[in-house]
Amino acid sequence: MLRYVALLLLILLLGLEVKWWTGDWSMREVWRLRQRVAEQKVENQKLKQRNEALSAEVENLKSGNEAIEERARSELGLVKPDETFYHVVEPPPDPKKNGDGQH
Repeated sequence: MLRYVALLLLILLLGLEVKWWTGDWSMREVWRLRQRVAEQKVENQKLKQRNEALSAEVENLKSGNEAIEERARSELGLVKPDETFYHVVEPPPDPKKNGDGQH
């Protein structure tokens, strides 16, 4: 009788072990979810830094004319009335010349 109880407990223990390692909410699943959480935390940190930078830029654009002027100059090419704008253009490469300087 004692052997049957021990055998039953052993079978029950093996069944629980199998469930523990392979079933729903198994240790493998828990480890995978922990990895995903860690990856998501890294991604969230990157997005948080990006949001902070964008928020600072928005605040700068709302509060100061210098930021607006800088963007207008760089993106729209605007100049002040008392300024002279010089545009330097590189000459196109001569198709008759090859790379060694000979004609």
